[in-house]
Amino acid sequence: MKKARIIGTGSYAPDSILTNQDLEKRIDTTNEWIISRTGIKQRRIAAPEQCTSDLASEAARRALDMAGVKAEELDFIVMGTITGDYPWPATACLVQKKIGATNAFAYDLSAACSGFVFALDAAAKQIATGSAQKVLVIGAEILSRIIDWEDRNTCVLFGDGAGAVVLEATEGDHGVLSTHLHSDGNYWELLYQAGFGSKHSASAAGIDERLPFLKMQGNDVFKVAVRMLTEVAHEALDHNGMTSSDVNLFIPHQANRRILEAVAKRLKFSDDQVYINVDFFGNTSGASIPLALDEANRAGRIQSGDILLFDAFGGGFTWGSALVRW
Repeated sequence: MKKARIIGTGSYAPDSILTNQDLEKRIDTTNEWIISRTGIKQRRIAAPEQCTSDLASEAARRALDMAGVKAEELDFIVMGTITGDYPWPATACLVQKKIGATNAFAYDLSAACSGFVFALDAAAKQIATGSAQKVLVIGAEILSRIIDWEDRNTCVLFGDGAGAVVLEATEGDHGVLSTHLHSDGNYWELLYQAGFGSKHSASAAGIDERLPFLKMQGNDVFKVAVRMLTEVAHEALDHNGMTSSDVNLFIPHQANRRILEAVAKRLKFSDDQVYINVDFFGNTSGASIPLALDEANRAGRIQSGDILLFDAFGGGFTWGSALVRW
């Protein structure tokens, strides 16, 4: 069975930087309060004229350039996002148009912060069955458009960005070794966006009730996230007969530093094994893992044959892991 090997990475973050000091001027918070609870120092914010497909397309072009693959060579584009340009059509279709991937089929999937891992699973399975040879996987978000800037507990957490990888079918030992996906809808009310959908249709009253904005019960999410991230990471390692010592780089969803450090401690990873950039980008949801992966790759942190572990958790609840041999 063919494996899906990552042959190119790319990312894009908007130019505008929103620091904790900037937030101090807008809401009742302090730089010290934000850092002590989240580890976040700044985040990127998309320009008013930018939409999610713009960020995604730029990340895609950079990944394709690294891979040496032309857009028209792609067979499939899959994108994890909860902040698409429109409710429909799929933002992946808009990216397809913008980059000129004329031969690819494309769709979005919604798994919140787990979106990239879920999309990677879909791509790897298309390659394993022979349905695709070259695939573009994207995670992209403009969360600043669904943040309640009057809620100091959530607005400090999130940022905008995009990351992408190009996968190619291979017969060798390198590539996606396994993926492990889970969900539990019993937890949906701890992290969600109420409007607008079929449950709550668009209305002035809905806007007044702040339905379009993200809602989160932070303390409850923290407890469940740490447990599930730890369990699904062990699941990937056990499935492949490996332990934490076999992992060269652990790239978790960049939710907040306290969660990442708690999970890394439970998995017995050293600081050198864990890649964290939430300090400078905030929580970019489905974009966080591919953005961190590209940053690590371009910094020379990853070598051929390295074992990488991706670990994600998001609204739904959804959670998943992927083990990759570089």
